[in-house]
Amino acid sequence: MPLEIVRNDITKMKVDAIVNAANESLLGGGGVDGAIHRAAGSGLLAECRTLGGCKTGKAKITGGYNVPAKYVIHTVGPIYNDGKHGEKALLESCYRESLALAKEHQCETVAFPLISSGVYGYPKDQALKVAIDVISDFLLENEMTVYIVIFDKAAYKISEKLISDIAEYIDDNYVDEHTDYSRERIRMNALPPMAPRTRKKKSDIDSFKMCDCKAMLAEDDLDAKLKQIDESFSQMLLRKIDEKGMTDAECYKKANIDRKLFSKIRSDVHYKPSKPTALAFAISLELSLAETEDMLRKAGFALSHSNKFDIIIEYFISKGNYNIFEINEALFAFDQSLLGA
Repeated sequence: MPLEIVRNDITKMKVDAIVNAANESLLGGGGVDGAIHRAAGSGLLAECRTLGGCKTGKAKITGGYNVPAKYVIHTVGPIYNDGKHGEKALLESCYRESLALAKEHQCETVAFPLISSGVYGYPKDQALKVAIDVISDFLLENEMTVYIVIFDKAAYKISEKLISDIAEYIDDNYVDEHTDYSRERIRMNALPPMAPRTRKKKSDIDSFKMCDCKAMLAEDDLDAKLKQIDESFSQMLLRKIDEKGMTDAECYKKANIDRKLFSKIRSDVHYKPSKPTALAFAISLELSLAETEDMLRKAGFALSHSNKFDIIIEYFISKGNYNIFEINEALFAFDQSLLGA
């Protein structure tokens, strides 16, 4: 998927470029900066000495040396004071400048740490929001795969209120997979026996025929609905894109799906997507819960209250929040699969 949050060691990422949260000297330091310099070796330090440092909010590029990445992009994040001294604008600039350098050097894959969120003290939930906002805006106009790399889950934090609200929603809606069946069986056993069938009177039959005739007046609507029953997932997706007045690119980028996969879905009428992919398109199209269920059925899936992943998706749809990157933040926090391909 174009933007993905992963738990990994950034020095071991096999990507075209990794981003280093550097200091202004570019000569190494603690945290991610020190780890990248140690992994890359003395060649990196020697090249950095030729660059003359780097200002806060700017970025410079070097070779990768002993790390798997071809390039290391060095950017200097702001030290957080109170959020009223231009910290947000400087942090946004770090991501924009780094992405511009990656594009200039024809990088297809880039991995970022959460810049400024360590010793520089930028609140982690705010730092993550800045990263996702800037990267997702960039990806709307560019083809690239970008990773936000979290080394330690304990270092990852999103809004406490959001976590609390989702946890409460899960508690209110989560059911054991056997609960519904057990309750239904008890309910059915408690029902009184069914009354015996009675033969229909002629007047009943005549009334039925009259209703049947009236129903035929809506034959055009019925024909349209019957055609939709036989739609494949691919056909329904393309129809919904047209109905929403979206372009293909707008749809797959909002869905956090890469262009190659979308092309495959478009060209294969019988394509069967994974559940996260199907849901990603439903989110991109801003479908209601009922419409989302319809789209899932076309792919052979359904939402279930015995699945926390499904309940989290339902929570965001019920709140009218269709920002796939915010949804993925929450899914990551709850150790669930992310939306996209």
